[in-house]
Amino acid sequence: MTYFAKFFILLGCYLIVPVALAHEVRPSYLEVVEIEATKYQITWKQPVSPRGKLAISPEFPENCEISEKQIRLVGSAIIEKYALNCNLNNQTIKIHGLDRTLTDVFVRFEKIDGTIQTEVLKPSSKMMILGAENSDGIISYLTLGIQHILTGWDHLLFVFALLLLVRPAKIIAYVTAFTVAHSITLGLSALGHFSLPSAAVEITVAFSITLMGLEILRQAKGETSLTAKLGWPVTFIIGLIHGFGFAGALIEIGLPEKAKLLALLFFNLGVEIGQLAVVVVILVTGWVVTHLRSDYVLPIKIAGAYCAGIAGAYWAIDRIWAMLVI
Repeated sequence: MTYFAKFFILLGCYLIVPVALAHEVRPSYLEVVEIEATKYQITWKQPVSPRGKLAISPEFPENCEISEKQIRLVGSAIIEKYALNCNLNNQTIKIHGLDRTLTDVFVRFEKIDGTIQTEVLKPSSKMMILGAENSDGIISYLTLGIQHILTGWDHLLFVFALLLLVRPAKIIAYVTAFTVAHSITLGLSALGHFSLPSAAVEITVAFSITLMGLEILRQAKGETSLTAKLGWPVTFIIGLIHGFGFAGALIEIGLPEKAKLLALLFFNLGVEIGQLAVVVVILVTGWVVTHLRSDYVLPIKIAGAYCAGIAGAYWAIDRIWAMLVI
């Protein structure tokens, strides 16, 4: 690979990585519980990252009156609780400022008769009609899981680098090890049995991407890599760490008390569906490239290694710095 090509690879990574950082904002959570015909209990939970709090907030109809407001900091999230006096049935609510962000808001509306409506609001769709139709809240966790993995650039880059590193005959074993591992820690963390500090998890995830980049470069030079020596257990161990990262969004939102295991199952299923879709796209693209231009395979691997290494190092330094300046 020429120095000219390496320069453009480095330039591309430098331009892409900061953009990807913007997608690492965890979703906010809005819960509206109907207590009486015209009285509701509101819970607004917004994660606070090392870069601060987003300027977003729920916006209700003008005739609604807020009372009994309480604000507290719990862990890495600001939680606002207050009573709302008005009629919200068939009324439109929206998230002010959401269109200026890259994050999502999970909304849960529970009526006095026990029916539940849920929806994931996005910058392109920042409003919903409460009580318009009843939806199965559990299914929303499937959608949330898919969205979480497809916007989790660090997790996706690790999977991409892993597929570049592993030989085709061993791909199923390595991807399965990674999937089983992150499913275990996702479940343990989301159910509250065991967890790790989110900052440490995010830094370790970033370093795991850099490790994959270095492994690919060693393989391209004909050297034996750590992953090749130890096999899929390396991927399994790294997958355990990534599982805590996947659990981050689910912990912020929480699981419904009456269906915790089912909601967790659907969220994890959504993560796996999204991951499988990405794996299929990468493998099909790799097969096409290999059969059309086999001379491109090695340059693509080296380019992928540089991008993975640079992105992982960038994220690790950024996250360490953010943790130190809090």
